[in-house]
Amino acid sequence: MNSALVSSLRNDLLAAGYSLSGLSALWGRSAEDARRRGVFQPALRVLEQRDTTALVTLGRLFLLGEAASRAELDEALPELGGAGAEALGLVRGAIDRTGGTEYEANSERPAMLRAALSLNPVDLVGLGEGAVPGGAAIQNELWIISDLDDELRRGPARPDHVMGVGGATRTLLAQIPPVHAGSALDLGTGCGIVALHLAQLGITRIVATDISARALTLARANAALNALDGRIEFREGSLFEPVAHEQYDLIVSNPPFVITPRGSADAERYEYRDGGMTGDDLAATVVRGGPQYLSAGGTLVCLANWETEWGGHGLERVGGWVRDAATQSGAALDAWVIERDRVDTVQYAETWARDGGARPGQPEFDTLLTGWLDDFGARRIVSIGLGAIHLRRRDLDIVDTPASDSVIHLEQATGALAQAGLGGSLRRAFDAGAAAARASDEAVLATRWIRDAAVTEERSYTPGSESPSAISLVTDEPIARRVVADTLLAAAVGVCDGELTLGQIADALATLLEVDTSAAAEALAAGVRELAWFGMLAPARS
Repeated sequence: MNSALVSSLRNDLLAAGYSLSGLSALWGRSAEDARRRGVFQPALRVLEQRDTTALVTLGRLFLLGEAASRAELDEALPELGGAGAEALGLVRGAIDRTGGTEYEANSERPAMLRAALSLNPVDLVGLGEGAVPGGAAIQNELWIISDLDDELRRGPARPDHVMGVGGATRTLLAQIPPVHAGSALDLGTGCGIVALHLAQLGITRIVATDISARALTLARANAALNALDGRIEFREGSLFEPVAHEQYDLIVSNPPFVITPRGSADAERYEYRDGGMTGDDLAATVVRGGPQYLSAGGTLVCLANWETEWGGHGLERVGGWVRDAATQSGAALDAWVIERDRVDTVQYAETWARDGGARPGQPEFDTLLTGWLDDFGARRIVSIGLGAIHLRRRDLDIVDTPASDSVIHLEQATGALAQAGLGGSLRRAFDAGAAAARASDEAVLATRWIRDAAVTEERSYTPGSESPSAISLVTDEPIARRVVADTLLAAAVGVCDGELTLGQIADALATLLEVDTSAAAEALAAGVRELAWFGMLAPARS
């Protein structure tokens, strides 16, 4: 996109106050909530009572799917103008009810214009909390150009469709660990939102890659639109090909991991979701290859889908990818694989058949669904796991260990994610869990542990009973958990304030509860290992 025109667009958006806060104030919180659900009428009803301003025109055009006259757009974007917006591909002539386009008198220019691309102010409030050392502030909103979503597109998506910022992307951004990195790779950048967020976090060297030339065009435009273009290098190519022989402190990826049938019955291939490989091979390739591109102590965070074959286990399948990665990279890895959901093949196929615009009752929907189910049936796939993978290449300057010393933690965790500071709390749990997993029982018992401030205890009593019938340890950070605990574990967690070692606590409680000292120590060592992964306990800093 023309850089001068993008600069003019930026100036006009600033002047118009084109922001989520401004738009929400314009049409109200209730109408804004409805708009985010794809329901536009409440906001349109409010705007009918408002005078025409630049913000009103831009909101109607880009967020509510309404057409605007060329004169209105010239007034809303005085520096760029309607012609400049057309040149950028942001708008096109609106088609009237007869299927034609109305033109200005004595001109070939369309009189009415409609959005051809999405221009969204994206709210990143909370996604940077806990991520920037020293608590440095980041810009809470970014302008993002992408293709129109289902509610505004008025037809099927194009094969090179470029997604905007959806729920999956927000989940990935929230999981980025606290940043102490000098270099980062955004693998499969799409519209560029991850790279832009990394630039805001102060990373000095950022490379963003994508196989789609069109995605990179929009990503570059978004970087310029947000005055971050000098901070990011964009490269075209598949997966790690554009960064061969390079290493990064941080790799973040939301790759095109959707499992799509191959062969003669292929569905339309959408580049943003389909990497062109069979089954979950794309996700496996990212996990197996990623650690080779990490510097010592570097981290990879990615979203993925993985398959479960008949008689198999999807999480164990991902664990196999991690073991392969350790072997190929020759490094010890810490890995935390978090399965957030597991769906059957019918539900998965239906979701992605709908994604391209097909709906039940349409022949194309039935064709797509059949293709997916035939593929899953032929390969004996029974369910799909959806989740995130955190990998860390151990610092070989400090820990001289073989690849076989890798720690791989696999779990299904469906509780709510922390609303703020998720990246930081996930990293603390990752550090504590991996440290506890590597340590012997003797080392765990010799450690002074500290209970996280978010942990609470709940006790249930039968009426009239002096002793609780159940004790639960509860936390909402980083993932909401409820752990049933016996009296020994609950009492131990209660006194984990960093003053005593776990061994000292075990000895005291064994005497108090009149239980075997060795058995108490063994039980507490096992319990602490589990609670460390849950973010409830962490080693005290020496």
